[in-house]
Order: sequence, then structure tokens, then C-alpha cells
Amino acid sequence: MRIFLVRHGESLGNISESAYRQFGDHNVPLTEWGYRQALAAGRGIAAYLAALPDAAPRASIWYSPYLRTRQTMDAIIEALPAGTVGEVHEDYLLREQDFGLFTEIYDRAEQRRKFPEEFEKWARLRNNSGKFYARPPDGESRADVAQRVRLFLLTVMHDIGGGNDTAIIVGHGVTNRAFEMNFLHHSVEWFERSDNPGNADVTLIEGTHAEGYSATLLHKADDRNPAEATDMRGAYGSALTIAPKTGG
Repeated sequence: MRIFLVRHGESLGNISESAYRQFGDHNVPLTEWGYRQALAAGRGIAAYLAALPDAAPRASIWYSPYLRTRQTMDAIIEALPAGTVGEVHEDYLLREQDFGLFTEIYDRAEQRRKFPEEFEKWARLRNNSGKFYARPPDGESRADVAQRVRLFLLTVMHDIGGGNDTAIIVGHGVTNRAFEMNFLHHSVEWFERSDNPGNADVTLIEGTHAEGYSATLLHKADDRNPAEATDMRGAYGSALTIAPKTGG
């Protein structure tokens, strides 16, 4: 069995946090660069499958319902050879972490200013219990995300079974990390120490039930030139054109 975990490509929210207010978190699109990143991720998956000693298997695809993940999925399918893709499923359990009152507010100073009491409580929870367990006001902790991703994992295992079955999962940084944690039985300490994958990075989980599974970084996406990204902050609406396809 092999599972390709793909984080969405660069979105407008990665360029400017004001995009979350303009579009709403669920509807933030990819940048053109992010779509190119996703195409490269798809080509990386295609190259890996083509190098297998047996015929490349048909891959089932699951993706988060958020626009940036749907567009990433579109680009991956575009990059894969005809006949490579099997069934394609949207699954709401793969959605981004819910930050509750802090949704669409990623600046800590602004969070503190708008919700001072809630912010201080969250800060205490993070200091006392750790980031994994601390729940933003009216939102989800990373432990909550890991719980729902475990439910999603049951779906994957039921649908693709054993043997050489192949899946591509297009999600977000925290959800993909939670999937890897659950699948490989990593500890909470591992989650606390690890970082989110970069935009359009591909992590490959591969192995068998008898011999065990391991995870490797199969594809590291190219980052935008830092100077170019800095120049585009605050003007992304006119400087960037979103990818034309919207997927699912």
C-alpha cells in the first residue's frame, strides 16, 4: 500500500492574511505559483509510479472541500497520465483546523486586541497543556483534528484495503500531519516536535501490514522567491490571477 499525502499549493492566504477575510477561509484560492507547485507535485507522483516494477496502479484520490485543496487536486489530476486516477472523493473530515473566534485572524496581536480574555485563556492552555491539546475559543485543538482524521483513516483503510492499493490525499498542513501521526502510530510528542509540510510537498507512506510502514518526503516543492513574495504582499488581488479550475 502507498499513500501520497499532498498539502495544497501556495494560496493567496500564504501571501497575505487579509485574503482570509476577503474570501473566507474555505474559499481562499491558489495563486498561479501555487497551481504550478501542485502540477509539479503531480508530476513527482507520476514519476514515482512510472518507476515501479509493475504496472502503475490506479490511484484513489481524497481531498478536502476547501477551494485551495480542490484546485490542488485538479492540478495533480492534470499532471497524472491518463488511466492513473481511479475514484475521486471529497471528504469534509480533511478540512482545515477550525480556529473558532480566531478564524481568519492569524495575527496574534489582533487576536489579543479583539478577544483579550479568550486569548489569555488560550495562551495559558498552550503553556500548561501544550499546543496539541489547547483548544482555541469555539474552535478545534490539534487533538480534535487528529480525532476526526482518525475517522477518515478508517474510510481509507476500508476503501483501498491491502496489497498494492494506492491513494492520494490532498489536505492541509495540520490534517496531513495528523494523518501521518495516526497511520504510523506516532506519539503526541512527535506531533509537537514536527512541522507542517510546505505548500505542495508530497509525503509518501509506503509498506505492508506484515512488514510495517514508513514515511518519506517524496517531493519538496519549490518556494517562491522570497523577494518576489514580499513585493506581492498587500497587492495580491491585482498581482495574481487564480487558477481557472475549481475541481470537484
